[in-house]
Amino acid sequence: MRRIIIPLVLIAILLGILQSCAESEESNGATALSWSGSDWSEYLGGPGRNHYSTLKEINCTNVSQLEVVWKYSTLDTGQIQSNPLIIDGVLYSMTATTEPFALNAATGEKLWRKDTDSLDQFNTSRGLVYWEDGDDTRILYTHGEWLYAVKAETGEDITSFGEDGRVSLKSGLGETAKNKMVISNTPGTVYKDIIIMPLRVSEGTDAALGHIQAFNIRTGELEWVFHTIPQPGEFGYNTWPENTHRNTEVGGANNWAGMAIDKKRGIVYAPTGSAAYDFYGSNRAGKNLFASTLLALDAATGERIWHYQFVHHDMLDRDPPAPPNLVTVTHEGKKVDAVAQVTKQGFVFLFNRETGKPLFPIKETPVPASDIPGENTWPTQPFPTKPEPFARHTITEEDLSPYAENKEELLRILRESNLDGPFTPLSAEGTLVYPGLDGGAEWGGAAADPDGILYVNSSEMAWNIGLGPSASEEELSSLSEGQRLYTLNCVACHGSDLEGNSASGFPSLVDIADSRDKDYVANIIEHGKNMMPAFKNFSDEEMDALLAYIYGDEEEVDFSKEPGLADSSLNVTYTINKFGKFLDSNGYPAIRPPWGTLNAIDLNTGEYVWTVPFGTYPELMEQGYPVTGAESYGGPVVTASGLLFIAATKDKKFRVYDKKTGEQLWETELPAAGFATPSTYEVDGKQYVVIACGGSKLDAEGGDSYVAFALPKRNEENGNSEDD
Repeated sequence: MRRIIIPLVLIAILLGILQSCAESEESNGATALSWSGSDWSEYLGGPGRNHYSTLKEINCTNVSQLEVVWKYSTLDTGQIQSNPLIIDGVLYSMTATTEPFALNAATGEKLWRKDTDSLDQFNTSRGLVYWEDGDDTRILYTHGEWLYAVKAETGEDITSFGEDGRVSLKSGLGETAKNKMVISNTPGTVYKDIIIMPLRVSEGTDAALGHIQAFNIRTGELEWVFHTIPQPGEFGYNTWPENTHRNTEVGGANNWAGMAIDKKRGIVYAPTGSAAYDFYGSNRAGKNLFASTLLALDAATGERIWHYQFVHHDMLDRDPPAPPNLVTVTHEGKKVDAVAQVTKQGFVFLFNRETGKPLFPIKETPVPASDIPGENTWPTQPFPTKPEPFARHTITEEDLSPYAENKEELLRILRESNLDGPFTPLSAEGTLVYPGLDGGAEWGGAAADPDGILYVNSSEMAWNIGLGPSASEEELSSLSEGQRLYTLNCVACHGSDLEGNSASGFPSLVDIADSRDKDYVANIIEHGKNMMPAFKNFSDEEMDALLAYIYGDEEEVDFSKEPGLADSSLNVTYTINKFGKFLDSNGYPAIRPPWGTLNAIDLNTGEYVWTVPFGTYPELMEQGYPVTGAESYGGPVVTASGLLFIAATKDKKFRVYDKKTGEQLWETELPAAGFATPSTYEVDGKQYVVIACGGSKLDAEGGDSYVAFALPKRNEENGNSEDD
């Protein structure tokens, strides 16, 4: 008997350990389709964008045994932000130059890749869309201004879609968009046989309108358009100056971050970007609906059901950075289907999914007024009472980094900035924008599990930004044409001396002739790259003049005889004159750590489950510093076995945490930083986790690979791993 009792006891103990790491399998009603199972068939794991999988093979007790099982190199190094899809054993994703491909998801063997010779090769893609109806299986993706449809089996064009397999993302934006930058970094959202598309537009005065458009997946025809800058007679029109919709000076209000969709209710939830120009709004007085807003739209018709504006008259680029999460929570003793939106300010807003009623009170709170001429800041902004922000909002003198060697300089900057919360307006002296332009939360977004726990990584990086008068007509008339264009379009990021600010992501242009030819640079100027928007309005003559100035080979110009400059109609307004991260003299964040965190928030109660520093600076760790945390780009994935997978940091680490406690269980080093959200899936009963490793952001080393991990093979005779 004793031989039998002992194994049963051990089995009971083991089951108890596994149960402590396991997740409830309740579907929570309408949110059931928000979770991923064997496949990872939609962006971020499902229509609820919850980054959650019901798979359990990899768990708390065996995660330390993970090993690389395949690696695929795309051979085009650069930012790969894509979240791969896996359907029926096939992985679909995008390269750094936005070329779609398909792999055997178990082996990494290439099945097909759609090559392109077009010039729009610098767009960054966060993924693609899979759609099927019987034997008709399609991949939809974007490249430049185009939405393409190809056969999922082969990557061949579906010529019946649009014109020879593509439709323009400018289709429903009107004539003013014709020569403006319009692309999409984020996959569309599918409802039945339509796809609802996010857009990226310029953030300057040349921005296109950011209307939300739906296209027929079978034909490419435009199904509906929602005007995010309303037209006469539409709700919200009176929150803008008259005729703003004509797009002569103001654009944007675009959904760039992606959407979530409740397919049962037929409601799509779309957070919108700020109006453009981002940082000065004298020509767009008012609340500016529907910029910086969460829109709940009828997915079939585009009609507005409800909305909530997170920032009134946004002039700090405080737009929502990620798709919302569709969750079910217990609120006041009842199950409520809700939508949660994370923000750059570190807020989480939680609403009833059907009515838009906040589940926790939101207070309109007075905020500082701008002293910039012509700027009419809105007197209040919404602050949710719960949960508490997951990012800090203030910096005191005691909050400066204890590791900084130039504290006096940092103190001076802090004292001049007059920082007073997350909505402190820009000033000529420079304002510390905190949390920074990328958050708080960023485009990687948050994960959520069926119990209503939200998991979000947060960056703690302040930016120092100044706003001053743009160059006057007289000043511009004294410049060559190339320098004039550079002054108007490039100085804020690359500096008047062309030296840039590499720590803030803006490369030096001083010696660019030694490494890049003019065609390469012209292509980047026209089509954009990473943080840099596309400048599509330059004529050939203007492009030649700008390049001549950058490359230092301008001809002498007699300004007194230069035609056109004396009659310039340029309006003297305000523009960015200082733009960079708030760093110490060694290039580290100038505030005290943590410089990045990982957070678990119980949306049922609005309370935190845990918060831990997330990310490291390896060189500081080698000197004996504690874990400081770091900026991160890319989101987490959580599983039913109790794990949280995340890369996202420059230190090239891929980490796994116990999602109940925040304890780190495992880490490994990737070939390059994984600034992307991983995917997890199952093929033939085996669970895999895959992450894109493109590096290149935050001045990180570039990469070109996708890496998949799994547990070691099992010995079929004894059930043990081959390494046991």
